[in-house]
Order: sequence, then structure tokens, then C-alpha cells
Amino acid sequence: MSTAAAPKPPMSAAQRWVLILTSASAFMIALDGTIVTTALTTIKKSLGSSVEALEWTVSAYILTFAVLMLTGSALGDRFGRRRLFVAGLGLFTASSAACGLSTTVGELITARAVQGAGAAVIMPLAVAQLGAAFPPQERGRAMGLSAGIIGLATAGGPFVGGVVAQGLAWQWLFWVNVPVGLLVIVGVLFNVSETHGPQARLDLVGVLLTTGGVLGLVWALVRGNDVGWTSPETLGSLAAGVVLVVVFVLWERRTAAPMVPMRFFGSRAFSAGNFASFTLTAGMYGLLFFLAQYYQQVLHCGPFGAGTRMMPFTATLLVFGPLSGRLSDRFGERNLIVGGLVLTALGLAVIAAQAGPDASWPAMIPALVVTGTGISTAIPPVQKAVVGAVRPQEIGQASGVFSMLRQFGALFGTAVSVAVFAGAGSYADVKSFSDGFSAAMGVGAVVAGVGAVVALLLPARRGVGAVGADAVGIGAVGAGAPAGAVSPTVVAATVTTAGE
Repeated sequence: MSTAAAPKPPMSAAQRWVLILTSASAFMIALDGTIVTTALTTIKKSLGSSVEALEWTVSAYILTFAVLMLTGSALGDRFGRRRLFVAGLGLFTASSAACGLSTTVGELITARAVQGAGAAVIMPLAVAQLGAAFPPQERGRAMGLSAGIIGLATAGGPFVGGVVAQGLAWQWLFWVNVPVGLLVIVGVLFNVSETHGPQARLDLVGVLLTTGGVLGLVWALVRGNDVGWTSPETLGSLAAGVVLVVVFVLWERRTAAPMVPMRFFGSRAFSAGNFASFTLTAGMYGLLFFLAQYYQQVLHCGPFGAGTRMMPFTATLLVFGPLSGRLSDRFGERNLIVGGLVLTALGLAVIAAQAGPDASWPAMIPALVVTGTGISTAIPPVQKAVVGAVRPQEIGQASGVFSMLRQFGALFGTAVSVAVFAGAGSYADVKSFSDGFSAAMGVGAVVAGVGAVVALLLPARRGVGAVGADAVGIGAVGAGAPAGAVSPTVVAATVTTAGE
């Protein structure tokens, strides 16, 4: 007990630089994922594009981001995380400038797709470098600070987009990334040391299989609401994605240097943590997609007013993220993750009940605060549980899976909420929009609730002395066993200590 209560040592200069630089880069990535949502109308008028084409300014970014994350993580492990991190930052910064210079919607969509590719390299390597820089007993504090910043960027994107779209030119949504990106590149080159993953060679077959499989699944999610969930395009891409993912799993179980060791999933901390992150992100993105629209369509706010009214939700992310990270170092992850998802489900359910043509924004504030508190409470410990379930040199691989599944959660949450909205309401009038919004938030509450139930499978914390036990257990698998094999003895030990 006395060990658990001992004060944490101060961060070293190297740790501070890693935290600052990875958080700054992740902030840019998260912000660009949602910043254009409240500026779409302005961009549409400026470029004279159709609504269907304009949607791809969001979808193209998400598509390449989700598809290439595992590949970005694998390349970083093989050729150096710092080297690939800098390359990703350079690609993201250059494509941001290209977005700002775009004069047609086609140019903007292309630049956004390249932006997503850069983000796919940056995000998993940011998580990997942050996890590698801090020992397990200090990781929660660092990830809490980082998660608070990332969560604020994700939820604050619509607000910033509204301010820029209404007060400046929409091009500034992207130009702001250029000086920040260049400063982060210089900072990384001078203050972050190089690290590698455990692989001696790149799993090229795994790269091709996972890229094709994720592309098929993501394409189905992105296109399903536009062309129909039973259309040949949607069903065909979904089937192709599933087949390639199955082949990928079979290949990874047999290859000597797997891109994603399947033994990771023998850990309850890794599997349940990733599922909890998936549902948490799904609920959050479903809310983010419609909340600003609800304020504009039903409460008749402008972009700036809509963004301002989201602040009760976004402010909690800056406060509770760092606090939750510190608490997870002392008390473990499970209770915080379960509690956060329960609060998220409760908040979304209340929002669904309150939404209506005559709804009052002040009356919604408590539900927004509860939802934001739940999300920001769960983010740091769920990330810590996943990366803490593997050996330090395998953090890059684990963070690639975590980042990809989190992005899948965003796509799934958005796609499901849009489908439910279309089934229960429409944009025809205030009443129809309110009905659709309420139904979408109700489904988001159910998704978060399912995540809370699954999060109960996370191992309970047994004490600071157990930190890293899960990583040792997982690392032992395969020492004398075939690739992908999972020893029952190791799994039995793993599931009692994972996430510590």
C-alpha cells in the first residue's frame, strides 16, 4: 500500500519532450478529423461543389487514416519510429499546405487523402513513443495528459471550424498545421531518440493483406449510407474485407515475424481494452457528427454559436483526462474504464430523451457534462491497459492495432448514427431532425453500455508490484512455441495480471 501511495518521480527532460511533441502532433491529427464538419457549408460555397463531393473531404481523410495505420506502425518498428514519425509529419504538413492551396473540390479531396496517410503514420508512432518513454507505473499520468489534449482536439474541432469559417477564410483550417508541423519536426529531430520494434524484417504479405482487408471494411462503412447497405458495392467490399482479414489472421499465426502477433489477443487487457476503446469512440463520434448540426438545424445557431454550445462537453476532456490518467496509475484501469463508459451511456441516453423541437440548450448542459466526463475518464486508462499488455519493444505493434480499432470505432459510430438517423428522421423540418437525432443518440447510448459490460472483463488491479506482469506473460508465449500459439498456462497467468 505504501508503495502505491509513493509520489511519482518528476519527468526527465527527455520524457517531457516526448510528451510535448507527441501530444502536439496528435492534437493536429485529431483536430483535422473533425474541424471541417462545421465549415462544410462555407467550403461548399467557396468551391461550388455538390454535397456528395464535399462529404469526401471528410471521408477521404478517414479512409486513408484507418487503412494505413497498421502499415505505418510496422514501418516505424522496422525502419525506426523517430525516422518514420518525422516522415509522417512532413507528409501531413505538406498536404495541409496543399489543402489550403486547393481551388477545386477534387484537389481538396486528394490533399485530404494524403493528409490521412500522414496521420496514419503519426498517430500509432506517437502512442508507441509515448509508451516507450515512460515505465508502466508512470504511463497513466503521461497518457492522461496526452489523452486530455487529444480529446480536446477531437471534440473541439467543430468549435474551431465554426470560428475559422465564420471569422476567417476556410483555408486557415489547414494553413495553421504548417508552422506547427515544422516546429514539431525540428523538436523531434533534436530531442527524441530513435527506437525500433522487435522485428528483423518487414512482413510484406501482412502489410498487403491488412491494407486490403481494412480498405474493404472501411469502404463499406464509408459508402453504406450513400449507396445502401444491401447494395452490391457495400456487400462486395464488406465480404472482400472480411475474407482478407481472415487470411491475414491465418498468415500472422504462421509467419516467423508477424506484423500483429495474434497472441496479443490472448490477453484480456488487450482484447477487452480495444473493444472498450472501439465502443467509446463510436459513441463519441456519433455525438460529434450530429450535435453541431442539431444546434444549427433545431436551435437555429450559426457555426460559431454551435461550436460555443459544445464547450460544456469539450471542457471536461481537458479536466478529467489528466486526472483519470493519474488515478489509473494508483488504482488500475478497470473501474475507470467501466465507470467512464457507464457515464457516457447515461449522458447519451439523457440527450436522446431531451432532444426535441422545443429543447432548451441550458437544460442539456448537465447531460453534456456527464457524457464528456465519461469519455475523458475512460480514454487514458483504456490506452494504458492496451499498451501495458505487451512487452516494451512490442508497444509499436500494440499501438498500431489500438489506433486502427479506435478509428474503426469512429467510422462505425458515424455510419450507424447516420443510418439510424435516416431511418427515424430527416432534414425536412425541425421535428424530423429531432426525431432522427434522438434515435441516433439512443443507439450511441446502447453501444457505450455494451462497451461497459465488456470492460468488466478487464483484469482487476492487484498492486504496483504486478506492473508489467502481463507483458512478461505475453512475451513468454512463442519463446518455444509455434508463431501465433498461445500457451494455456501463460493465458491463465496473463488474464489475472493484464493491464496492471
